[in-house]
Formats: sequence, C-alpha cells, structure tokens
Amino acid sequence: MRLKITFLVSALIFSSLSFAQIRYGGDTAPKSSDGNISMSYSNPQVYEIAEINVEGSEFLDSNALISISGLKVGDKIKIPGEHISSAIKKLWKQGLIGDIKVFASKVENGKVFLTISLTERPRLSKFNFSGITKSQESEIREKINLIRGRVMTDAVIKNAELTVKKYFAEKGYLNTAVEINYVKDTIMNNNVVLEVAVDKKSKVKVHDINFYGDENFSSSKLKKKLKNTGERVRFKLPSALISKTIQFVKSGDQKKPLADSSALITKDGVKTFLNSNVKLNFFKSSKFVTAKFEEDKEKLISFYNSKGYRDAEIVLDTMFKYDEKSVDIDFHVNPGTKYYFRDIMWKGNYVYEDAYLDKILAIEKGDIYDLELLDKKLQFNPNGLDVSSQYLDHGYLFSSITPVEVKIQGDSIDVEMRVFEGAKAKINKVYVTGNDRTNDHVIMREIRTLPGQYFSRSELIRTQRELSQLGYFDPEQVSPTPLPNPADETVDIEWSVVERPSDQIELSGGWGGTFGFVGTLGLIFNNFSLRNIPNFDKWRPLPVGDGQKLSLRFQANGRQFQSYSTSFSEPWLGGKKPNSFGVSFNYSVQRSINYITDETLGSLKVLGATVSLGRRVKWPDDFFTISNSVAYLNYDLYNFGQSLGFSSGVANNFTFNTTIARNSIDNPMFPRGGSSVSLNIALTPPFSLFRDINYETAANVDKYKWVEYHKWMFDAKYYLKLIGNLVLESRGHIGVIGQYTSKAGIGPFERFQLGGDGLTGTNFLLGNEVIGLRGYPNNSIVPNDDSGTPTVSSDDIRGGTIFNKYVMELRYPVSLNPSATIYVLAFAEAGNNWNKFSDFNPNVLKKSMGFGARIFMPAFGLLGLDWGYGFDNDPTTGEQSGAQFHFSIGQLLR
Repeated sequence: MRLKITFLVSALIFSSLSFAQIRYGGDTAPKSSDGNISMSYSNPQVYEIAEINVEGSEFLDSNALISISGLKVGDKIKIPGEHISSAIKKLWKQGLIGDIKVFASKVENGKVFLTISLTERPRLSKFNFSGITKSQESEIREKINLIRGRVMTDAVIKNAELTVKKYFAEKGYLNTAVEINYVKDTIMNNNVVLEVAVDKKSKVKVHDINFYGDENFSSSKLKKKLKNTGERVRFKLPSALISKTIQFVKSGDQKKPLADSSALITKDGVKTFLNSNVKLNFFKSSKFVTAKFEEDKEKLISFYNSKGYRDAEIVLDTMFKYDEKSVDIDFHVNPGTKYYFRDIMWKGNYVYEDAYLDKILAIEKGDIYDLELLDKKLQFNPNGLDVSSQYLDHGYLFSSITPVEVKIQGDSIDVEMRVFEGAKAKINKVYVTGNDRTNDHVIMREIRTLPGQYFSRSELIRTQRELSQLGYFDPEQVSPTPLPNPADETVDIEWSVVERPSDQIELSGGWGGTFGFVGTLGLIFNNFSLRNIPNFDKWRPLPVGDGQKLSLRFQANGRQFQSYSTSFSEPWLGGKKPNSFGVSFNYSVQRSINYITDETLGSLKVLGATVSLGRRVKWPDDFFTISNSVAYLNYDLYNFGQSLGFSSGVANNFTFNTTIARNSIDNPMFPRGGSSVSLNIALTPPFSLFRDINYETAANVDKYKWVEYHKWMFDAKYYLKLIGNLVLESRGHIGVIGQYTSKAGIGPFERFQLGGDGLTGTNFLLGNEVIGLRGYPNNSIVPNDDSGTPTVSSDDIRGGTIFNKYVMELRYPVSLNPSATIYVLAFAEAGNNWNKFSDFNPNVLKKSMGFGARIFMPAFGLLGLDWGYGFDNDPTTGEQSGAQFHFSIGQLLR
C-alpha cells in the first residue's frame, strides 16, 4: 500500500506547494498572478499554529493522534520546514494509519489552521483457514496472535504467516507455503476477513547423513546418537535384479550450504546407482524437525564428551535438498584431543574423608575424562552410590559439590572437587495435598520424613514408594517437594498425591472341571472406614478413608455350586504401629442333583474361618513382613463320591500359617524395578502322633477326620528395567506338601493343580492351589499314578504334591493412566506337577511361549488375554498341546 501525502503548507519532495483558494488577509505575503499565496524553500515563513483538526478518525482518538504528531496549538513552526515532516513520520510509525494528508484550512495574520486528514487501516473481523484439518486449525488458533478488532498492519500479517510455518515445521513440513489475503467485511465497516491458505506439501525426510572430520568413530555409531534424526532404512538389491541404471539428475554444479535450516536449496550434480550399489528406499525416512535436530546435535557432543573429547565441536552442519521430499545432512566434526583424568582433589570436606569420597566416586587416575560420568557419580547415580546422596541422606540439604578443572597438561586434567557442606537441615513441617478421600493419618503413618528429624533423601524416596504401594493414589503422581529455609536451617516437605478409585467390582469367570462356567461377583472396598459407619456424611457411597479393606464375594453355578465369603483387614491395628489384623469367613456348597426329580443326591459343604496378625520387621531390612494366621475348615460330605476317599462323613482342617515376605517393587500396577520374595508355611497339628487309630487299617472317613500335612510354598519375582519402560520380569515358584509320618500319608487336601489361565474353578473346595501355565488347558498338568496313568477322572480331581514353575516376561506399557493401566507382554514359561518326591525332576518341564496384554481398571481389577503355544504333550490327552487362548478376569498369575 502506497502512502499518498498532499501537503499544501510545506514542500516534501522537491517542488513548491501553495495554499489553494485561501484569501490572504495580511499585507506582507507575496501573491502570484492568480491571487494564491506562493511558498518556496528559498523563502520559508514562520507561522503560529492556531488550531489543529483531525478528519477521518473513526476508531482512533483525535487528541491522542495530535499528541503523537508532536504539533501543539501555540507552537511556531517554519513553513516549509521539518516540523510537518516529523509529524507525518511519527503518525506513520504507529502502523495504524493508511493514507495521511496534512493541509492548511486557513491562514490569517501569521497564524495557520492545520487539518490532519487520514485513512485508518482496516481491523480484523475474523480469520479462516483452508488446506488443513480441524484439529490442526484448533491448535494453530491457540498459537497465532490474531485477535478480533486488531489493526491489520503488515507486521501482524507477517507474524501470522511465520506462526503457521513454524507450527508445521515442528511437525516436519519444512516446505509449507502460506498465502494470506483479506477481503472486505460486508457487515462491519472498515473491517476485513483474513483468508489463510495453507499448502503443507510433503514432510521433509532425512535421506542421508554424512560425517566428516573424525575417524575415531564410524558413521553408523554416530548416527545412532541422533535419536530423533534418522535415515530411512534401505536395502541393497542383488545385481542380478537390476535391469537398468537409475539416474537422479539435479541441476547445477555443486552443493550449496543452506543459510537457514528452514529453506531448501537444490542439491546439484548427478547420482548414478549401478547394479549391486542400488539401494531401495523401502521404508519411509525419518522426518526432519528443526527443534529435535538441535537436541540431537547436543546429544552428539555429549557422546564425544563421554569418550574424553572435551573440546569436541560441530564445526559445520549443512542441509541439502535431495529431492522434493527429503534432504541430506552433512556434519563436519572436530573431536579435538582425547583427555584423561589425572589427579582428583577434595577441598572443603569435613564430614567425610578424601579416601571415602574417592571410593564412592570410583574414578581412577588414567580413566577417560567423562564429564557426564563425573556428574552422575557426584549428583545421581541410578546404578549405585553417588557423593551427593551421602550428604543428603544425613541431613546436609544445603550441600553442593562443584568440580573445577585446575590444571590441563597435555592430555591430562586435574580436577578439584570444591565441597560446601553447610549445616544439617531439620524437617520443620510436613504437608499433604490432594487427598480428598483418604484421611491424613493414613498417609502420615506411612511417611518417614517427620518433623524434628534430619532431612534424608533416601527416606524421601522410600516414603514415595510406600505411598505408591497403598493403592489409593496414582503411583506416577506421588510427588514430594522439599521447601528449604536456609535462614533457620530447616526444610518443609509438601507431599502431593492424586486420588484414584480403589474400590472394585469383581466380575470374573472360569470353567470348573465338573460344572463348566462358574461366575463370580465381588465387592472390594480397599479404603474402608469401620469407625465412620455411623457418620453418613463420610459415605462415598460407603464409609471410606481409613485404609481398611472389606470384601464380599459370591460364586455360583445355580444350585449345583455356591460359595459365599467375606473378609475384613486393618493394616494398622491400634493406629500406632504397622501391625495388621484380619478376619475372614466363608461357606461353600457343592451338590449332585437329579434335575428330573430336583432331588439332591449328594453334597459337599465347607465352612471356614481365619484370623491373622502381621507386622513389619526391621531385620534383615525393613522391606520384610511376617504374618501369622490360624484357619479352620470343616468338610461335611453326604453321598459325595470318592473325591476325598470316602462319600459321607466329616473332615476337619486346622492349620497354622506363617508367611515371611520381602517386597521392594516400586509400583504395584507396573513395576519397573525391585523384587518380591515370599515363603509361606502351612502346618497342621501332627494328629497321627496322638490319635488312637490304626492308619493302615482305618477307613478314610476316620483317617481324614483330622487332616494333617505340612505345606511349603516359595515365590520370587524380580523386575529389571531394560530400555525406557521396557521391563523384564523373572519369576520362579515351587510348592511342596509333606507328611509327618508315613503311616498317615498325604491326604487329598491342599494339593497343586497346574495349567491354563489360573482361574479358580470348584476345586478350591478342597483348598487346592490352582496355578496357571499358559499354552496348556486348565488343570491339565497332572501327575501320573504308579501305573503311569494321569491322576484325573470324573471322580478324581486331586492334584500333585510338588510343583515348580519358571517364567520370563517382557512388558511394555501402552498407557500408565491411573484410570486404565495397559501393557503388552511376551512370555516364556515352563512348569510341571508331581505326586511323589521320588518322581520330582526339575529338568522335566512343560514348556510354552506366547504373548498377551493386560489392562488394569480400578473398578474391575486386572483383565488379561494371552495366546500361548504349548510345546509338550497334554498329560490328560497324550497329544501336543499347541495353541491356546487364555482369558482372565481379576486374576494375577502365579
């Protein structure tokens, strides 16, 4: 837009301007032949400004415009002169005005009456996009600085264009073209509508990356350090498959480096690929994103630094256009000299001696000068001790360690560790935020960083784990924030948590060996509050907040099978120490029914109760817990076949159980590190030692009236973080049931059943442990009897007395959202089941491999789907097991 200026008072270019049709009332001004007043640079006159008027201002304030111009009534100005020129420049500089005309409306007695006539620039009414998706438009609208009513200056339009280009450049569209036009708004006066037309063109990919100037590392090794800027994958074709030469012809003579990475200049020359040298671009190349490219250059320098090349630099990086969709990148690298550590000296340390700090730092004279490793050993070492943690674990929150290079001689560097220890920091206050459902005391009793204690980073990390293990909060968002107060040498700690639903509706199903499908309905309240039952204002929808657990469970298959159970547990009995208390009751009935007459032909009723006490211990370390329980089960049989060796009668099972466990996993939903080990021992009294019966001749109904055995189960799990969130889980399980005396033998109770998805069918009436082994049908891995026949039939559902199982599982999370934790997995496992210790052979295993997925939703628990392939024979059929699908609800595989 051109600026047109008419100025009838002073000459702005190189010609004389005159007052038009104004009668001169004085007697000194020269007149031309037509009666008008003539002005000339050769004869400037001084006039006093009598009045200033503004014409054409609709949205702009007239007084503000006059003030900006610098002209004031009463000022004396020379005409022609610089005052009027300066006023026009000041107004134009604001960017709000299109055309400006300044003229004199009247001149009388040495006074001039000025009029500023202007045209305002149009204002923005709205703006529209074309050529992009709705989601892209929404994101750009948040970034672009276009506001309704804004004056449309050239700068505003240019900034809008650059914003759109930058948005698409970040996504790999470096060649994006943006055209902005505006049309008059027919509704609002002096308003325009912007039309932003976007042509993204194709994403710019990286075709080739070349390195020059360094022979210490191969190009392939250096390319791996560019995590976000990778070449496309290419394959060589055998020369026999190449029928002709493929030529890529480019214009010009030579490469021309880019002045800026957002522009592309044609790469010149001819590339000819012949026979076996032809490489097909079989996969899409990696997109080029400027911001990620800059990050990769920093990573490349960090790699050189880690190898001792302290002075390494990228001398030049240039990008050349390979074709319309891809670029080549050349790096010219100067690695410099490779340096080594020489002497490391400590200064300012009084708490710890030099030798102790040297041992933790673990950097010897002659080691490669690696600044990244040095910083890791000083500040945070994920694989071991670091120096800072020694100070922070003992209260020295204000301590700092600064490595300083004090001498460089040849390729060796002396480093001085300047230590500021400061005073110990005591914890002043502890805050908790974000707990809307859980009471403060439930959180505070798990916190190990209490007021009055010295600050400890290790206790801070341990508290974070303990709060994550509660199950009431999102483990990914349990966050401590130390708030230091250097003035009084104290620190406040704020714990931030995010509540997540912890109560569950358990809906699960499994196929029982006798009944087919068995359904389960359960309600689990993991943050229950017994004391708030009378307080209806604390019901959400039941009383919550005290960390207690209440569960109600019902299983059924019509009249044929029913089971009812309820349990309650308190993790802090008395509220002062982590001593747990639990109680549970269960009742189950299994019937044999004549469906024609609706007559009950036989039944098995099981009534049981358990009371348990547990506590945390501090030895060998405070990850250990010990729990003890006493359980009683009463079996009442009426005409119930020979599953227990007798059809009618009563059996009593009284056991004392002890579990010693250590659990240090970091996250209960998706562990990335730590381990879990447990040993469970179940003992019945040795009734055979003092019962007055002959076990060799006694009937089973008398022999099993008081059940006796001892049962040992060991489980171990270990989690190792491999790369990123890729985790390896290794676990092993073994179980053994033994007898006190040979005359009593091992009864049919509490045995092991192996195979399938691990869903509990009806066999748990006998207390059997149902153990999954994917790739095989449910409960199919059974031991053989003395004749070599599998011990399974319609009347014999007993399992083995010894089992072992080993599992390796790779896991990767799809979502760690607390509302739905999802991960995929690949597994290899093996296990077997035996009836006698003399038959036990840990090398004879049923093997399988497969893959699957898990989703944990707080309301329903864990859902799983697996595909497994069993490589060995199914003992119940004698045929290879082959492929099997397994679906589990609310189950954790042992």
